[in-house]
Amino acid sequence: MEQAQKEEGEKSYPFNVRDCALVAIATGIRAQNLREFREGLLNAHSGSIYHHFWGRLLHPQFDEPEYNNDFASWAAHGLHEKALAERLSMIDPADFSDIEELRQKLVDVVEARLDESEMVPWSRADQQFHFLRAQIVVLDTGKSLEDPRELAKILPQMSPGSIFYHFIDARRRTLDHGDDFCTWLLGIDHGYEKLQEELKAIDPYFSSLEEIRNILTSIFDRHFNGGGK
Repeated sequence: MEQAQKEEGEKSYPFNVRDCALVAIATGIRAQNLREFREGLLNAHSGSIYHHFWGRLLHPQFDEPEYNNDFASWAAHGLHEKALAERLSMIDPADFSDIEELRQKLVDVVEARLDESEMVPWSRADQQFHFLRAQIVVLDTGKSLEDPRELAKILPQMSPGSIFYHFIDARRRTLDHGDDFCTWLLGIDHGYEKLQEELKAIDPYFSSLEEIRNILTSIFDRHFNGGGK
């Protein structure tokens, strides 16, 4: 009886699986030296800061895997500032409550570098940094899930776009800056606290979307093997 009630409750909260793509949009702001870069950081649309950190997962702008964001990659390859690139690469956007705090951290790092040297680092004309922002296009996959066990089954087949939308982009859509999976489990309210804790402990910034999908799959498998929670 209790199990039947749980199943009935779970079916009251369908999870609609979405996919997404990013369309890059030029902001018109560009930088050829570090001082112009600082001004760009101060004035760029908040969506540009977001894009150059997270958009690389679906719409990469640089091929260098050593650095985790476009700002660090440009510092290394455009300005040939390896030390600055390392400092920028160490910034984890997941550590900040909003984009403006993240923006200020970037500005602080760049200003500290400017204060260290009398020379302003320059890039070549063909290596300017172009501030881009992205328009997210959300797609309906037609899949609607009623039970978390269904999610455990389809996670391995979820597209990178679905993982991005539900586990990364959700953080700027939800009030608690959480992922869609945790939000759904919380709404079901049938003892999924431990599963939510494991999902919240994942830092997605240093992983590819495929790696994130594998981590999620492993966590859900562990919780639902044998029907346990």
